[in-house]
Amino acid sequence: MISDVSFKRKLRELLIQKDGPVWGQMAALMELKSDAFEIHVSQPSREKEKAEKKDGEKKSLSERYWDVRVFGSTSLEEKDNFIRTGVAQFSIGVSAAKVRIQRDTNTVSANVDASKNTDRGMAPLGFRVVEHGVYAMPFLINPTAAAKSGCTSDDIELLCRLIPYAYAHNASRIRPLVEVRHAWYFEHANQLGSASDFAILDALTPKKPDPAIPSSSWDDYGYESGALSAELQTRFAGRFKHFGDLTDPDFVEKVFPRKHG
Repeated sequence: MISDVSFKRKLRELLIQKDGPVWGQMAALMELKSDAFEIHVSQPSREKEKAEKKDGEKKSLSERYWDVRVFGSTSLEEKDNFIRTGVAQFSIGVSAAKVRIQRDTNTVSANVDASKNTDRGMAPLGFRVVEHGVYAMPFLINPTAAAKSGCTSDDIELLCRLIPYAYAHNASRIRPLVEVRHAWYFEHANQLGSASDFAILDALTPKKPDPAIPSSSWDDYGYESGALSAELQTRFAGRFKHFGDLTDPDFVEKVFPRKHG
């Protein structure tokens, strides 16, 4: 599984790094001001907030923090005690088939004091890697929650533009080759919902012919995205305002048009 907390953390990391390429491109494209797109859970933001309180300044959490507006927040500070539901709700990512896990023991290469236990720092078979896996993680946008959270269309646009880069720009030793292969986006024809979310999500979820056998490549799923998209466009004709893949730059520009040049 992939936890929703883990995935949202990767999106936050892209905005914490204000000197990074992702924020730089998004800020230029969308004309964003950094002080309105800070991250509440980051240490620099907390230190800045404390300094401003000493100076008698205070912005509301929703004014300053993008993740509060989008994901919600729990504040237990004095005179600011609330639990706010986020506009964007991510579910747990579940593997579409059984996975094979490789277990290894990493040795310690640093100098070790002979008087101490030489296996210090080692975790037998503690290094575990999924050899190959395909995960589906549904996410939903709740327009009803937007009024209370202060979430704007720019906040949602930024979220959608960030999703394809969540893993590519947050690579690590344990997951150097993880990618968002598809990020399907569908917008109902009206805010009350024009089709069953469950029916659409079920149709979009990859299915392996023999899920009990671990996959070794994407080809094992026979996932034809073009044919699937065309089928759903016909099946739910007239019920989508937009439907497509956020990993496709042309589709993103169609949903969130920006003036260039």
